[in-house]
Amino acid sequence: MAILVGVDLGLPHYDPELDELGLLAETAGMRVVARISCKRRAPDAALFVGSGKADEIKLLAQMHGATEILFDQSLSPAQQRNLERHIELPVNDRTLLILTIFAQRARSHEGKLQVELARLQYLTTRLVRRWSHLERQSGGIGMRGGPGEKQIELDRRMLGESIKRTKERLAKVVKQRSTQRRQRARRDAFTISLVGYTNAGKSTLFNALVKARAYAADQLFATLDTTTRQLYLGEAGRSVSLSDTVGFIRDLPHGLIDAFRATLQEAADADLLIHVVDAANPGFPEQMAEVQTVLREIGAGEVPQLLVFNKLDALDDERRPLTMQDTMEVDGQQVPRLFVSARNGEGLAALRLQLAEMAKAVPVELAVGATVEHSPELLEADARLGTIGQ
Repeated sequence: MAILVGVDLGLPHYDPELDELGLLAETAGMRVVARISCKRRAPDAALFVGSGKADEIKLLAQMHGATEILFDQSLSPAQQRNLERHIELPVNDRTLLILTIFAQRARSHEGKLQVELARLQYLTTRLVRRWSHLERQSGGIGMRGGPGEKQIELDRRMLGESIKRTKERLAKVVKQRSTQRRQRARRDAFTISLVGYTNAGKSTLFNALVKARAYAADQLFATLDTTTRQLYLGEAGRSVSLSDTVGFIRDLPHGLIDAFRATLQEAADADLLIHVVDAANPGFPEQMAEVQTVLREIGAGEVPQLLVFNKLDALDDERRPLTMQDTMEVDGQQVPRLFVSARNGEGLAALRLQLAEMAKAVPVELAVGATVEHSPELLEADARLGTIGQ
């Protein structure tokens, strides 16, 4: 049972209802029993929220029988330690919560290595003064030389060695994925990556387009591992490579961005990004801005985009768009936009036609001796899908 804590520091993306943090907590398997927020000009150096608010949180936890406190902002190691001593309960922040969810959801070998690397890097910052009482026995004749090696130094060295081993193992996986990308490049395949805020419906759209069975659910970070399939576009007379990637989120820990750089490289190397937006979410402009920020960080800011506003079926009649296809300004440029419902298939025919037009703009020049083969089952499935909405 967890209590959610949010601090309004005057930032534009502050969530006063702590809705997203609540979804993250539920996704991690926790039960939210209370929420509390406050407003400050700047975080308190020692307790982040100040001693008075910390006392209020402690009293609220006792009233509800809470077992954990979750902050919507990132805490420094010292702040986390001080809060735990003051409240007498485990205190964690948004960063650890996201890491916990990633650890639960990772399925592939690469995904598990990426999460483990991010977790180890996070833990290296949490060793500050937590084990100062566990010093090793002093050595030397007459006990000279001062205290021996401290437990914190041992832990730091062990974590450093674990990080090194994990990076080496991950480097091998990155090399394999790079080889796969070069093979697709040699075939001059037109590559498309689905990107967007978490729970925008990327995996559902991916399944609808390629008849795949990638895991899709109405929850945050349902997909962590990149899945790539061939999508045959009859209107263009060719196949394209479509990849489903991990979703983004506000304040995504930089350790995760670094750890998942191999996975996110699919987006940076793509010929086209389908930016999937949850049209039913009132906060979609802020979500789009967060996605654009992460794309710039991974070097995908200049990749052409196609905006796909998903979950049309969840919109009321008053909120439905007047036109199903138009343009929208993103970072000072007009980007084509389509409205679809990946769940019931509305607008998918227009999306396939738009993708075909973009694919036809890139000439098909196969390497010498290279051929692109498609199974009869794939061609038949894509042909059936192409009839949706017609």
